[in-house]
Amino acid sequence: MGISKNDAVSLAQVRARFSELIQEVKAGAEKIITKDGDPYVALIDAERLEHYRRLTRERIHLLLINEAGKGLSM
Repeated sequence: MGISKNDAVSLAQVRARFSELIQEVKAGAEKIITKDGDPYVALIDAERLEHYRRLTRERIHLLLINEAGKGLSM
């Protein structure tokens, strides 16, 4: 998934529009904060962050199960 122009926000804009950006993020947007024109950090909803972390843990578990299955079939 790439970064769209609407998702990129400069650090200066964040300082000026923080409350507005938070409302956009709570409404489902994800914002990529840029520094010197380059992606720097992301602003996402805390629930979505937890969802991403849960997906990562599940993926790791699936990879471990797959590797264990390969080991058992040898």
